[in-house]
Amino acid sequence: MNAGLYLIFLPFALIAAIMAYLITYNEYMHHYTTKKEPRKMALESAIFTLIFFTVMGVFIIYALTNWIEK
Repeated sequence: MNAGLYLIFLPFALIAAIMAYLITYNEYMHHYTTKKEPRKMALESAIFTLIFFTVMGVFIIYALTNWIEK
């Protein structure tokens, strides 16, 4: 059951990371003249977002499945 929930959750974490990249990149493009620095900062933001939502998803799925089983 947990594997199915993880497979359902993973696309949403990926979408969140992509959106974080796009939003951050768009905002940083207004403040920098080169494209290298905004891309790096946006990529860091996207990686952090992916890790955050993945970890939170694991905890939430673990808590829900243990709560439902009891």
